[in-house]
Amino acid sequence: MNLRLYMLQRITALLMAPLVLGHLAVMIYAVQGGLSAAEILGRTQGSIIWFLFYGSFVVAAAIHGAIGLRVIAAEWGGLRGRVLDVLVWVIGLGLFGLGARAVWAVTFA
Repeated sequence: MNLRLYMLQRITALLMAPLVLGHLAVMIYAVQGGLSAAEILGRTQGSIIWFLFYGSFVVAAAIHGAIGLRVIAAEWGGLRGRVLDVLVWVIGLGLFGLGARAVWAVTFA
């Protein structure tokens, strides 16, 4: 189980690396272009591309973050077994829910 989680965290890191760079490039472009929040939303609303881009980012970040916090909870908090598993699922689903809500707001709300 630990090897699978270790590998899954590495895979999500590989997925997030280009997404982070893409996000930073977009933010730099927006700031240097002087775009307002309304102008940015005008470009992202209704866009399946932005939905898929940021949706992928949210999924990868939620998985990656939950696994990382699992390690911290086990090593520093001494949590084990069912309590650790439930905590990680709650955190992971919480991260996903918050991120998904943000992606929906920026792309389709």
